[in-house]
Amino acid sequence: MKAGPASGAGSPPPFTGTPPIEIPFPDLSRWAAGNSGVPFVWTFSAREPGPHVVVQSLTHGNEVCGAIAVDRLLDEGLRPARGTVSFVFANVGAYRSFDRADPFASRCLDEDFNRVWSAEVLGGTRQTRDLARARELRPVIDRADALLDLHSMTDPCPPLALAGTRDKGLALARAVGVPPWIIIDAGHAAGKRLRDYAFFDDPADPRLSLLFDPQTCGGLLAAVPEAAAAGLVQAIVAGGLADAAVIGRVAAGPPELEVTAHTAAASRPASASSASGASESAASVVTGAP
Repeated sequence: MKAGPASGAGSPPPFTGTPPIEIPFPDLSRWAAGNSGVPFVWTFSAREPGPHVVVQSLTHGNEVCGAIAVDRLLDEGLRPARGTVSFVFANVGAYRSFDRADPFASRCLDEDFNRVWSAEVLGGTRQTRDLARARELRPVIDRADALLDLHSMTDPCPPLALAGTRDKGLALARAVGVPPWIIIDAGHAAGKRLRDYAFFDDPADPRLSLLFDPQTCGGLLAAVPEAAAAGLVQAIVAGGLADAAVIGRVAAGPPELEVTAHTAAASRPASASSASGASESAASVVTGAP
């Protein structure tokens, strides 16, 4: 996202509203049929046996980085050397409702697709379009040995991986190696996320999941020499992005990240014990990859 060029002489007026979104979104209709009996799911197996890896995009309809990546991987004909890979476009209905003037409205259709992954909700009587899609995809997830759930950050933040609460999730995140920031948290207060579904959250089960949340589809986070920071912020604001700000400093020491929990009323620093009422659970551990 970036603001368009200012017109006229002098300083541009303060920017208000949502910056124009200039990246082209892929037309996913060519992948609608799938090849595994589930719409928008494509599964490929190698001759040599191996694990079944599910790569899922569009858990949230407005987080499009994963969809761009999966569309390209399918277009390029990527196939596994061993085992099986499934490429999933999850909440396509929300993606199709995307409005560039209001990008956050298409996060979901009726409820958050990433808060319904408990056995009670999936097997219950509630009916929403997002939940119906989760139920449709559940057999695909149940066949997975590993899940890579691709998201896109919408706020300025370092790229991060959510590893869950189990040692196996942390080990996977460290083995992958990117992004360098790994969050271990206690899940989400509003409902169970896909990465925490069933066997993924069972320490005795070898099946694994990892949620990737890069910031390439949200705000730009840049590290610059301190002496240049004020001038850079001034230049960005002059270009039309009024929210540019210095948000912290890089200091010597072990990897550490202060987590902020956002509530409807305000933002405040949060710890694992103080964030129980926040919309997002705070991380209990944040660590850099070794």
